[in-house]
Amino acid sequence: SGLAWYDVEIIGVEGKGWSDTESYYDRLPARAKGVVREPVWGLSRDAAGICVRFATDAPSICAAWDGGGGLPHMAAPGRSGVDLYVKRDGAWRFLRVGKPDTSRTALKLIGNLSGERREYLMYFGLYNRVTKAEIGLPAGSTLWRAPRPEGRPIVFYGTSITQGGCASRPGTVHTAILGRWLDREVINLGFSGNGRLEPEVARFMGELDPEVYVIDCIPNVDERIGELTVPFVKIIREKRPETAILLVEDVRPADSVANRRMREAWRQLVDEGDENVYLLEGVGMLGDDGEATVDGRHPTDLGFMRMAEWMRRPIGVLLRD
Repeated sequence: SGLAWYDVEIIGVEGKGWSDTESYYDRLPARAKGVVREPVWGLSRDAAGICVRFATDAPSICAAWDGGGGLPHMAAPGRSGVDLYVKRDGAWRFLRVGKPDTSRTALKLIGNLSGERREYLMYFGLYNRVTKAEIGLPAGSTLWRAPRPEGRPIVFYGTSITQGGCASRPGTVHTAILGRWLDREVINLGFSGNGRLEPEVARFMGELDPEVYVIDCIPNVDERIGELTVPFVKIIREKRPETAILLVEDVRPADSVANRRMREAWRQLVDEGDENVYLLEGVGMLGDDGEATVDGRHPTDLGFMRMAEWMRRPIGVLLRD
């Protein structure tokens, strides 16, 4: 075909918290198998938030990857596709999306490029288990590793919303948007239906060294948020006593039982001397027009953009590196 194919593992990916994974694109270490609940382990094998940053002078860019599945009411490119951005004038701009085929997809993402060296960012599917991915360039083109963002990463832990349901493309979930806006690596630990503030997950999260933890789990635990939040945070504190932790309220009314109990848990942590735990109000995050979700809960791209805009400043002020 006149193409040279490069395994993405040679370049290296972002959004991966551990190197000792069972499969390269897994989001938890192999050690987590049999320690976290089986649904969490299964979901950790989805490549949500994992992306590859590279530069090339190629006149066209192809991609090959495997996988399929995901939420039935979510667009196929968001579930299992790839999403390509290019850096122009210092900002990331959407370029093309790769629509998934069956178990293995290989296609040209874009052609007729100028042949100038440019930086690219390619995200993998939010609900897709990838075992192999490649970038295809015309023979004679050059591929470079692009410099990674400076500073420690942001770690998001949460539910199907954090994992990306129901973004139409992998790059339109709020975690990816914030990574581009704030120029930080983002580690997505969203587990659909299973963001339940479990101590086993907290212990693994404590192994990471982020600038900020963002914990957004109310949709999966509801009124139990109060009893679960304090011990979860204290487990992280055993290894990360000074790291900023941002607790996110639900988008329901401020006086809902879940939000009241979240605030009570936050106040308890502060009263006990934790000076680096913060609370982000959720009311208004999705707007008030009812147009930001697909089903009353999972955001559309509009909803994710509103979430990113809501979180941008609160997270930004916590980034000290």
